[in-house]
Amino acid sequence: MAGAGNARKMILVIEDDRELIDLLSLHLSAEGYQISSAADGEAGLLAFQNGNFGLVILDWMLPSMSGIDVLREIRAQDTRTPVLMLTARTEEADKVLGLELGCDDYLTKPFSIRELTARIKALHRRIERAEELARIASGDRILTFGSMKIDNGKRKVQIHGEPVPLTVKEYELLYTLASSPGRVFSRSQLLDLIWDQDSGVYEHTVNSHVNRLRNKVEDNPNRPRLILTVWGIGYRFTEEFL
Repeated sequence: MAGAGNARKMILVIEDDRELIDLLSLHLSAEGYQISSAADGEAGLLAFQNGNFGLVILDWMLPSMSGIDVLREIRAQDTRTPVLMLTARTEEADKVLGLELGCDDYLTKPFSIRELTARIKALHRRIERAEELARIASGDRILTFGSMKIDNGKRKVQIHGEPVPLTVKEYELLYTLASSPGRVFSRSQLLDLIWDQDSGVYEHTVNSHVNRLRNKVEDNPNRPRLILTVWGIGYRFTEEFL
């Protein structure tokens, strides 16, 4: 995509600690990134809507609108731009909540600039790898299962001709399963393939993503026909359409 490389260097920092914003701007600018910032949730969401960013660094605790609410709004409008959340909260439930709502990584305060930079580079490498695999390995491969069509070249899903909005992780989960109908994937395998296990992701996060995915692609999520549970192991995609 034209301009994708330049957009990837644009980072929006939504953080109410002015000293931290200045510190991030100083160090990330030295790494070649262009930094925009907002000091509260509403201003951050507006900046995101009016800009073209390759990454959002989002604080959990913000004035006017919480980071979690900002994340919900971002994901309602954009499923691709990676979001890295910053927080002083250390509870596992909070971390899982952020990941399940669509953030791509999670960093607990206090943190080192070196670690933050490494996380940003890792996020970009994962995106570039996914894009390259889509171009080289699958090209414009289109998978069709009844009324559902998965166009991997465009990374789009349609059911009955209508687009289905999926987050990056939801799409990768669906495509991983659908590209190998009948193959059983354990939860740990899915973590390795989709999350790289570098965000401290837990196996029940896979379950939550599967449940949300079923709500979007199954006629009856309570009686799924596409994404099937293999009890005690993980999941497989139906062979019904082969």
